[in-house]
Amino acid sequence: MSTSTAPTPAPNIFKNRFVRTIMTSGLLLQIGIWVRNYAILMYVMDMTNNDPTAISMISVAEFAPIFLFSLIGGTFADRWRPKRTMIICDLLSALSVFAVLFTLMYGSWQAVFFVTLVSSILSQFSLPSGMRLFKTHVPDAQMGSVLAAYQTLQSIFTVGGPALGTFVFQQFGIEVSVAVMGVMFVLSAVVLLLLPPDTEEMKQKNTTTVWQEMKDGFNYVKDRVSLRTLGGTYFLAGTAIGLIQPLAVFLLTENLGMPKENLQYLMMANGVAMLLGGGVIMGIAQKVPPAKVLFGGLVISAVLMVATVLSTEFWLTLVLQFLSGLFLPAINIGITTMIMMNTEANFVGRVNGVLNPLFLGTMVVLMSSSGFMKENFSLLTLYLTSSVILLIGCTLLIPLFKQKSLQQVQAEAAVAADQEGK
Repeated sequence: MSTSTAPTPAPNIFKNRFVRTIMTSGLLLQIGIWVRNYAILMYVMDMTNNDPTAISMISVAEFAPIFLFSLIGGTFADRWRPKRTMIICDLLSALSVFAVLFTLMYGSWQAVFFVTLVSSILSQFSLPSGMRLFKTHVPDAQMGSVLAAYQTLQSIFTVGGPALGTFVFQQFGIEVSVAVMGVMFVLSAVVLLLLPPDTEEMKQKNTTTVWQEMKDGFNYVKDRVSLRTLGGTYFLAGTAIGLIQPLAVFLLTENLGMPKENLQYLMMANGVAMLLGGGVIMGIAQKVPPAKVLFGGLVISAVLMVATVLSTEFWLTLVLQFLSGLFLPAINIGITTMIMMNTEANFVGRVNGVLNPLFLGTMVVLMSSSGFMKENFSLLTLYLTSSVILLIGCTLLIPLFKQKSLQQVQAEAAVAADQEGK
């Protein structure tokens, strides 16, 4: 009589000391970032009487470093000890915050722009250092689930962060808001001290120049089909999402004939769904290959875009926005997981430095030009174009379905070498 064996349950990712520590640090940073985003926004609006140029400078300070420092930060993240780099970046962010607090008390209010700029620059060094630690301390089999958990944390603040930042500013003012930012950065640095020590490989001194290592990063991506493909998909996803993201208000005013104030309900449904979507991906990431997670997210998002722009009922648009938010995390988590699984640890920073601007940078550029697009093309045309772009991104992924990950290739090479030795 045959016996059946129950499937082995997936390991609890939160038993991993690194995961617990990085999630706690991330929680503190998210509090500081969202208080920063909304307290500074509302303060600048108050000080300038809602001047559009001054308000736009906040976005410039936040997003310009992505273009200017992403590869530089990724290169230094590969050169420096990642744990120490993250701690120093948090402490420098806190130092800049307290310097601005002193300036606010005794000098010019324009110094608040400095907080956003410095924090955004330092994040280009800290984030790729964190990715190196993910690669070192998280097994490939758990990578998707861990990244999904981290994405879920960010989604929580996407939903609740604006309310948190607004509450702190309205109740306590800009000086207390800035102090809260600084304290959160300091606490994050303290928590990061609990991370496992940097490995001996990370402590080795570099023998090549920064410029050479930057070129090596470009060549590393160029020479690997999987990374080139992911770069193309990342670019197309950023293009598609950036093209229509600011246009949701027109779904209400043009397609539904409703006041723009109802946009908050669409955004709320989308945000809550992103939170749930991150949890769903966290559950399936250990069972479904990341290429298929990404492919499914792109296809479903493309279909939902078309359905959304064709909808003439508010309840249906609301449901479609919810579904869009539910599947959107699959795109970012799928791509990030595949990048991590196809990149050697000592190139993680540079690969992220090359590929991240393809998504974030492209999305920001398209978002800033969406007003011009809307003046020259119909809402239907823009949504259909965005959907087609996502489907093109899907076709790029098909050859990767059967491609082995870097870990699988290395494992097979090790087995072959062992057999030859015998």
